[in-house]
Amino acid sequence: MNDLATKFINAKNEVKKVIIGKDEVIEKVIEAILARGHVLIEDIPGVGKTTLAMSFSRVMSLKYKRVQFTPDVLPSDVSGFSMFNKQTNAFEYVEGAAMCNLLLADEINRTSPKTQSALLEVMEEGRVSVDGETKEIPKPFTVIATQNPFGSVGTQKLPESQMDRFIVRLSMGYPDHNSEIDILKGDATKSTDKIMPTLTKEDIIEAQKQVDAIRISDELYEFIQALVEATRKSPQISLGLSPRGGIAMVRMSKAKAFLEDRDYVVSDDILDAFYATAAHRIVLSPKAKVEGLTADAVLHMLRENVKGVEW
Repeated sequence: MNDLATKFINAKNEVKKVIIGKDEVIEKVIEAILARGHVLIEDIPGVGKTTLAMSFSRVMSLKYKRVQFTPDVLPSDVSGFSMFNKQTNAFEYVEGAAMCNLLLADEINRTSPKTQSALLEVMEEGRVSVDGETKEIPKPFTVIATQNPFGSVGTQKLPESQMDRFIVRLSMGYPDHNSEIDILKGDATKSTDKIMPTLTKEDIIEAQKQVDAIRISDELYEFIQALVEATRKSPQISLGLSPRGGIAMVRMSKAKAFLEDRDYVVSDDILDAFYATAAHRIVLSPKAKVEGLTADAVLHMLRENVKGVEW
């Protein structure tokens, strides 16, 4: 097996020491990092979102910062600001929270749209602008953002343009019965100490390059586009996938192939990526909402209708 792929599998096993019973969530975060994407975790408080981010920063030897978003958090808290230094008689840049490799944006839907926009620039461009000067964000760079379900007190819905910047949206949910007992027996305050670093920043950057080089056949590109177009034509969906959604499917399917030690993508990789990347990007029609359909249910119906060719 590819040495780098083996290291990422070892990293997954290390994180599992702390994040118990959530193997699929761990794997999707790893795939998102390999795909140079950002992760949105929508969940109730107390299910381990912060611990998940801290675990990844430790196992991957990443510089980690956290911002607890509230209405009074300013864009400069994210991007940084210029401060006058009397000793040097010049303005100096003071780093914001974004100057790291792994940024935990906690409760992102509690802050102002202006601050959300500052984070949007960082996620999309990989840089910040302060007083007309551009500062590059260290590489690799990943945002793991959390939000409480919309409707919780003090929350405001993220705009579709910002949701589209997250390559996947995940939900950790409550652990199962036995996993929660294991959690109760452990010492949560020291749990991340169990994790041994297995990757370096250089490993991640090299793995991302290898993921980029993974092959997808023309037939499978047709399959991806058929799925994208199906979301735009469905009567259950009022807003389908944008081209960025299709790109996200490509990148996540390549990351899946990399972890399975293949240099090519198969249709199962694409389907796995489809469900992971599309649910938070589509907007259900009023009819679908009245019928009680979920985004996942609609996507599975679409998949059944995209037939006619053996992919």
